Amino acid sequence: MPGGLVALLDDVAVIAKAAAASIDDVGIAASKAGSKAAGVVIDDAAVTPSYVTGFTPDRELPIIYAITKGSLFNKLLILLPAALLLSSFTPWAITPILMLGGLYLSYEGAEKVLEWLGGEEHGETLHDPIEDMALFERQRVSGAIRTDLILSAEIMAITLASVAAESLIVRAGVLALVGVAITLAIYGAVAMIVKMDDVGLHLARKPSLAAQHIGKALLAAMPRLLAALSIIGTIAMAWVGGGIFLHGLEDLGVKAPVDVMHGLQHWIEATAGPLAGILGWFGGAVFSAGFGLLLGCAAVFVLHKVLKVGHVNAADA
Repeated sequence: MPGGLVALLDDVAVIAKAAAASIDDVGIAASKAGSKAAGVVIDDAAVTPSYVTGFTPDRELPIIYAITKGSLFNKLLILLPAALLLSSFTPWAITPILMLGGLYLSYEGAEKVLEWLGGEEHGETLHDPIEDMALFERQRVSGAIRTDLILSAEIMAITLASVAAESLIVRAGVLALVGVAITLAIYGAVAMIVKMDDVGLHLARKPSLAAQHIGKALLAAMPRLLAALSIIGTIAMAWVGGGIFLHGLEDLGVKAPVDVMHGLQHWIEATAGPLAGILGWFGGAVFSAGFGLLLGCAAVFVLHKVLKVGHVNAADA
């Protein structure tokens, strides 16, 4: 009997060690995969505040909470099982799916740039009169969750590509960990951003002069911050989309565009002196963004001018 108990405890210890090792592997792999998905995270965080534009302050946090729940549903109950099935049975499809996502991001970015330059706006806009606020809120939340599904698919696909060689358990753990962590980080940051004006207004009403100055500064900064986030989000769309498509081409054997990008980076690094690393990376990012913008403009032309397909921005739906 004691011998059986000792054997059982020994087995439990072995299983515990294996589980601890798996958890450690998941943590390391999740860290690497999350860093590769950073560009899409920047895009998501920059675009999301627009979803609560036009609502009273008391509805901002409930809307963000609803979108957060939808995002977790997208990642954990739709995309995670799909990603595991994909990696187990059709791993060759990961690169084409990533490229389609990169094309979509490039298209979104290019469409925004063209609208800034005076091009035609597609879909509904916030300038339209709102007759049913409850319906408008449901539409915005639904549209935000649809857009999140696209961006989440990119995050999960990038993550999956980073851990494709790992075991099924590690892949599942990494996808779940990255999905939850990124979702909470994005929408936590968004909640802080959209409530910054309320904090500023609260401080501006305080008797303390220092608090009043801080509050007024926050109120003055909010419009500039939202405008900057819109620009950053558009640049991130083109940068991430172009980079994903470029590396997808490389994986499929079309290496010339990536070779040109690497040649540009090496030339910058050879001439930039002590800032070689930073400027070389920046040169590659600019090349990816430019490629993404050209790719997106081509997609806009085909969809809107050739196929006559209208587009409804999810943020304005």
